[in-house]
Order: sequence, then C-alpha cells, then structure tokens
Amino acid sequence: MLSNSSATSAHLDRELVVRLRLAVMRLARRLRQQTEGEITASQLSALSSVDRLGPLSLGALAAVERVRPPTLTRVVGHLEAAGLVVRRPAPGDRRSTEVQVSPAGRKLLDRSRTRKDAYLAERLTTLDPAEVEVLRRAAGVLERLLEAEDGRP
Repeated sequence: MLSNSSATSAHLDRELVVRLRLAVMRLARRLRQQTEGEITASQLSALSSVDRLGPLSLGALAAVERVRPPTLTRVVGHLEAAGLVVRRPAPGDRRSTEVQVSPAGRKLLDRSRTRKDAYLAERLTTLDPAEVEVLRRAAGVLERLLEAEDGRP
C-alpha cells in the first residue's frame, strides 16, 4: 500500500503526464495546421528528417521515422513525385539508394518552418516574461527527454 505522500506524488505525476500529453498533442496539431496542405504530416516529417540528417537510405529513414519500410517507400514515392526529394545511388553500394532533399523540398520546408515559427512567436507574445522564461527552460527539458529516447546523452 502506498503511503499518503507516495499516493499524492503518484497522483501529481499522473496529472502532469496527462496535462503534458494533451498540451503537446494540441500544440502539435495547431502547428500542423500551419502547413500549406501540399503534403501530409507523415510526408513533412520524413522530408524534415532527410533535411536534418542528410542523405539517408530508405531503411535508415524508416527507422528514424519509426514506420515500416513499405509505408516509408510510399511516403518517399509521393515526395519524389512532387519533386521534393531525389533518389541517388548510395556511395559505395550502387545497388542501394539514398534520398536527399531537392531545392523545391528545401523551399517548402523553409516556408513551413517560417509559418510555424510565426504562429508560435505570435502565441508567445500573449504571455508575460516570466511565463516565457518557464517555457525556455521547459524546452530544454523536453529536448533532453527526446534525446534520451533517441539514445543520445
């Protein structure tokens, strides 16, 4: 049986988990709504990963995106058809291909990021400086949570 302080701590942790999950999901949804609508959220995520990590094999990209290779193949096919990525032979292994962001893909990412950043900046102007500072510290904590999951120190 949990002591009273342990029960209270568990309740607060559960409450924090629920509140964070809902807030992060709602913020992510609002940011997704700032996208031009040219591509899906999955396609935008894959395009962003290729941009961030450089040319990637489809297998590596599937692992990064945490989707099955057939799903990723469809996503990349749509991106390629839209001219947002290009495939090229992998260095050292001509049987394998890598995907890299095209100039059109980079432009789309830049527009998308600019729009999302503007949305978030506008929302931050509604907060007082102390709240902005709390979010500044929270951003670092959230980054560490994600890095720990990704296996980075």
